Amino acid sequence: MIYKSNSPKGGLTAQRSYSVSGLTAHLVCGLLLLIMSSCSVSFKLNGANINYQTTHSIGISDFPNNAPMVNPTLSNALTEEIRDLYQRQTRLQILRKGGDLELEGSIIGYDLSQGAISVDSYASESKLTIRVSVRFTNNINPEESFEKTYTAYQTFDAALLLSDVQDELCATMIREIAENIYNDTVAKW
Repeated sequence: MIYKSNSPKGGLTAQRSYSVSGLTAHLVCGLLLLIMSSCSVSFKLNGANINYQTTHSIGISDFPNNAPMVNPTLSNALTEEIRDLYQRQTRLQILRKGGDLELEGSIIGYDLSQGAISVDSYASESKLTIRVSVRFTNNINPEESFEKTYTAYQTFDAALLLSDVQDELCATMIREIAENIYNDTVAKW
């Protein structure tokens, strides 16, 4: 505020002074506030594309390990990772059988192979691969049903024993396969 003497008696009166840039800033802020209050933005942090008015449940059967080479903990770990992912990311009721959506399948491959060869003709890397066959049934929209095989692999130093790295590698591959199944079934990415 600027005080000036405008009266004949010499008294001070208050007079407001606004700069053009200050007035413009106030107008822009007010306009933005008006625009933002009239719009609504919706984000789905989980990426699910589910109509919860028609779809209420998903049946996730156990994924047995039918691979020639068997890791005894793989079946349970994969099944639980898939169930946990749907539990965390959706509002669907998780069932073991039946449901508006159904997931079933099996582990069909758990393979160890030699990867890159070093200069001295020995393997410098080993590769662990998991393959899972999945059947997805959408009982609400049958045209969205499918059968697919998911594959994930991890490499590791061939000087290490599989038993030394197996748990960590399997956890990474299981997470990848579960996320790919989720994306193909309800996220539609």
